[in-house]
Amino acid sequence: MEGSNMNDMSQIDQGVAVDTLKMRARGVDVYYGDNHAIKEVDVDIADKTVTAFIGPSGCGKSTFLRVLNRMNDTIDICRVEGDVTLEGEDIYDPKVDPVQLRAKVGMVFQKPNPFPKSIFDNVAYGPRIHGLAQNKADLENIVEKSLRRAALWDEVKDRLTAPGTGLSGGQQQRLCIARAVATSPEVLLMDEPCSALDPIATAQVEELIDELRSRFSVVIVTHSMQQAARVSQKTAFFHLGNLVEFDDTDTIFTNPSDPRTESYITGRIG
Repeated sequence: MEGSNMNDMSQIDQGVAVDTLKMRARGVDVYYGDNHAIKEVDVDIADKTVTAFIGPSGCGKSTFLRVLNRMNDTIDICRVEGDVTLEGEDIYDPKVDPVQLRAKVGMVFQKPNPFPKSIFDNVAYGPRIHGLAQNKADLENIVEKSLRRAALWDEVKDRLTAPGTGLSGGQQQRLCIARAVATSPEVLLMDEPCSALDPIATAQVEELIDELRSRFSVVIVTHSMQQAARVSQKTAFFHLGNLVEFDDTDTIFTNPSDPRTESYITGRIG
């Protein structure tokens, strides 16, 4: 089979139809100084799909997540090699503004990190700096829509001027999700978004992730295999900086093709 057809087939093999591909990574290596942290990783991120990255602590899953919106650019000793595209455009092209990229590829971090501003201003921050609102009414509409998408509007609509830092942990994380979706991103990255939350707040965020999938591609790093099984359609298993296996979530958890994946899922390595 000729080369171009092989590329198409590789996408089909991974269950990603060509026309639904949102992001594509090929041959990605990440170095921290002399440390080779990520080795030759290939991943396809499908549109309107939750993709989970799982693996032991220090295996490279969060490092690779940060490749997808160039957060590693902020680390002086970090070097990224390989190709990463968003809808066919090279995100590491020198002409690409990382700030604009992060409006398209939003991120929610492990620990809720609301700005020391009002609830309203937390959500309005991105639309303001990216010029997404023509006037005050536009901005108010974006804020309400984003808080509704984050399932937070009904809880905060009467106290939008109150500080975001005064919310509970689960509410703060949903505020950070509202802030991330306010710029209408194409992809939403989540780095262990529930690890600092109690079980009730975790369940709320997981339910929210499922709802967000109808509008965005969601990529979640999680230390919880149960969470990956609950929220994702695709799962990538990382081990020692290598992408061991990438497949449908059901396949990864019930019929993995690599013995290392089976060992991790059954608790023999971790």
